[in-house]
Amino acid sequence: MKQLIREPGTGRLRLGSVPAPVIRPGGLLVRTSHSVVSIGTERSQLEFGRKSLLGKARSRPDQVQQVIDTVRREGLASAYRKVKHRLNAYTPLGYSTSGTVIGVGAGVTEFSVGDRVACAGAGYANHAEVNWVPKNLVVHLPPEVSLEDAAFATIGAIAMQGVRQAGASLGESVVVIGLGLLGQLTVQLLKAAGIRPIGIDLDPARVELATRLGALGLERGASVHEVVEVATGGIGADAVIITAATSSSDPARLACELARQQGRVVIVGDVPIEVPRSPAYEKELDIRLSRSYGPGRYDPSYEEGGHDYPVGYVRWTEGRNLGEFVRLLGEGAIELEPLITHRYEFEDAVEAYETLTGPEGRGALGVVLHYPEGGEPEPRRIEVASPPWRGTSTEGLGVGLVGAGGFASSVLLPELSRLGLDLRGVVTASGLTARDAAERHRFRYIAGSTDELLADPEIGLIVIATRHDEHARLAAEALRAGRAVFVEKPLALDDESLDDVMRAATSSGAPLMVGFNRRFAPATEFVRERIEGLPGARVVQIRVNAGSVPPDSWVHDPEVGGGRIIGEGCHFIDLALYLIGARAVEVSAVGLSGTDPAVGLEDNVQITLRTEDGSIASILYTSKGEVRSGKERIELFVGGTMAVIDDFRRAEFWAAGRRERWRGRQDKGHARELEALIEGLRKGMGSPIPLAELENSSRATLRAVDALRTSMLRV
Repeated sequence: MKQLIREPGTGRLRLGSVPAPVIRPGGLLVRTSHSVVSIGTERSQLEFGRKSLLGKARSRPDQVQQVIDTVRREGLASAYRKVKHRLNAYTPLGYSTSGTVIGVGAGVTEFSVGDRVACAGAGYANHAEVNWVPKNLVVHLPPEVSLEDAAFATIGAIAMQGVRQAGASLGESVVVIGLGLLGQLTVQLLKAAGIRPIGIDLDPARVELATRLGALGLERGASVHEVVEVATGGIGADAVIITAATSSSDPARLACELARQQGRVVIVGDVPIEVPRSPAYEKELDIRLSRSYGPGRYDPSYEEGGHDYPVGYVRWTEGRNLGEFVRLLGEGAIELEPLITHRYEFEDAVEAYETLTGPEGRGALGVVLHYPEGGEPEPRRIEVASPPWRGTSTEGLGVGLVGAGGFASSVLLPELSRLGLDLRGVVTASGLTARDAAERHRFRYIAGSTDELLADPEIGLIVIATRHDEHARLAAEALRAGRAVFVEKPLALDDESLDDVMRAATSSGAPLMVGFNRRFAPATEFVRERIEGLPGARVVQIRVNAGSVPPDSWVHDPEVGGGRIIGEGCHFIDLALYLIGARAVEVSAVGLSGTDPAVGLEDNVQITLRTEDGSIASILYTSKGEVRSGKERIELFVGGTMAVIDDFRRAEFWAAGRRERWRGRQDKGHARELEALIEGLRKGMGSPIPLAELENSSRATLRAVDALRTSMLRV
């Protein structure tokens, strides 16, 4: 299928071929009929993409600070890789579409194949021939609503949420500042609700259009204050909704001047929030922001998880706003034809953007792309015109990649390329991400599913770097197909899945490797060499100052990420067992208690391991520290000696009053673990980590999470 792609760096647009998305639980496959170009939002995205690195930094100082923090925490090399990946990644465009359902995912009962629908969401309702959209971001269309009109539903819902935030009631007066597409829709929604709209804009043509649609239209000028005062009976506007997009602070200042005593000012558009204190204070104004198209926006449990809010507690969610706008369209309360200034065929989308972002596009309001009708989306495999491969891998050791997120693209793929492997096929949940990875890292083709990778006889190694909930299933499938597997940690989220992987590895004999990279770090090797053969049980203490992850991140979702102990804590359990050199036989854990919000995240824990040789390990994992002070410190005691690893930049070994040191750049072993795996595969030796150790580390991690939920004896 075709999708509109914004290329990194240059910001240039093109229509690229990508695999159609696969059906996933909780959502729908929708063949796009129409999509609407959001002039303001998408123009700003394109302008940002074309800026120099310095220009990007100036426009986003918050992200610059994040980069600085990453440098302090992880080192310059790691920060550089992450920034390079983000800046060079392809990005989709679009967020408001309509079309026909062609596939229904598991758990979705509200829709059927053939339904006409409107779709919403950046990253979901893309300018693409087929999209996968979560069910809460899809609404049915009544017969009287055309697919072209329905494509405006998301933008209409944004306008509707702004009106709701204004809290205006029948008979009140509301000023709308900015009469672009969003402002014109806001004017019509106010009119439909029995509220008197007053529209203000710099463009006389837009003012005239708003007047035709029922507003008192005013050109921005010194007289607007007097006209608004007269129109409101001398009291001022009950509310002012700002739908403009500008770098000027004039809209916010004007809004405060036009609002009545204790009036409301609602900011919907992209404007500086620079409210003048004097009128805001003297009038005791209520300044409100409108968050996109309603409650549920930016909540993964609502948008991706499909968990709707009870109507008795949240009357208008983003999904209900979408549905209400569609209902108003069906009743004829909203006129869209006067707002549509441009129509293009999807195949002419690049030309359309060139026109719209130039001088000719200044008068554009509603811009609609029309898509061709077609059958099932094909092909599922797309060859990529990459430079000829010149590697050194042996026959049958080509690589197939499943998942190409930030870690895979910034860490795994550069190392696999450096090792001279034949990167053959890549498959991801998003076809755009797959094309990005394929073109950047010289894969031969993009695949629509893992089945196509497993059908390629030249692929001997499957690399799995998806979200955690897919690791075990994909690993087991690849192992049963006789492929060697490298799977990023964790290996599994529960015992049943782990058992399945172990059976697959044992029955097939195919090598299995998990990304427990810290055992391959130079600092770890330095310590391991010096404690080798020392008698007696060992004591290991590991402190992980992990930093916080937003509470709504998928990492915390027990069904998707498994939580941070399974997702990252497994690293340190494996490292402790590797340094001890024995199997774990007992695990205990304790976490925070009380009213602290971090209690529910289970990312502040103390884990204790006991191994079969009597050694013990203690792992303190916390999200409460200052991350710039260092993340990981490991101490080991055995036979009158002591070893310390400090953030994998330094290591020390003390014995008989003498100290040995190792220093280097921070290296957590990512390169060496892949080197060891590839060397083992080429020599027929298999995985560098024995299967029993992979299982023991994974099983001990699952028991640590279980231990957090068991009762303890009180003193």
